[in-house]
Amino acid sequence: MPSIHTDKAFEQDLRDLRERLLAMGAKVETLIANSVRALTDRDSALAENVIKSDKDVNRLEVEIDDLCRRILALRQPAASDLRLITTALKIVTDLERIGDLAVNIAERSIDLSQVPPLAPYIDTPRLAEQAQQQVKKALDSFVSNDVVKAEEVLKGDDLLDALFLKIFNELLAYMMEDSKNIRRATALMFIAKHLERIGDHAMNVAEMVIYMVRGKDIRHPQSRNIPQE
Repeated sequence: MPSIHTDKAFEQDLRDLRERLLAMGAKVETLIANSVRALTDRDSALAENVIKSDKDVNRLEVEIDDLCRRILALRQPAASDLRLITTALKIVTDLERIGDLAVNIAERSIDLSQVPPLAPYIDTPRLAEQAQQQVKKALDSFVSNDVVKAEEVLKGDDLLDALFLKIFNELLAYMMEDSKNIRRATALMFIAKHLERIGDHAMNVAEMVIYMVRGKDIRHPQSRNIPQE
């Protein structure tokens, strides 16, 4: 559990930081879900709403950056508190990029809604749900200082990669079957890749949580020693 400070103002700043990061995380989770729903429901209005809502994510990024800098300047944190602030500064960047990827999906879904569907979107929503869960779990691990949950995010990335590869191969088959499918299949490949990248950003968050709690940098494979199930 996070340490409690006798300085109530400092403690309130840290509580505000966690709450704002959670709020930003909830918004990007919604953007992921709505961008894929816009695709499957061929709902351009919902896609446009995703694009507009990204400004809220950008606003939160600026607010959290400002809060972190204010804490650094006024409180001069050390040790675990310093790691918390520096981790938050990195997490907020990953969340902002996840928002951008959701916007990219929404833009592709608008294009695809103008042409007949290529095939039922069975695995793409599954990929989106898994990516969304990875982001949620990574943020939960940050708020609760839960290294075990962060490690689950690292392990969960294999499922995302497997789903992405399955979708990629299916779309490749559609393109080889008929050249008229190339444009739509390519757009869907980009969407799947965006979702896989969202999983990568969740991984980044999980790695930073492990650094924050243990003080160990595991961003590179050779530095990891994650217990296997």
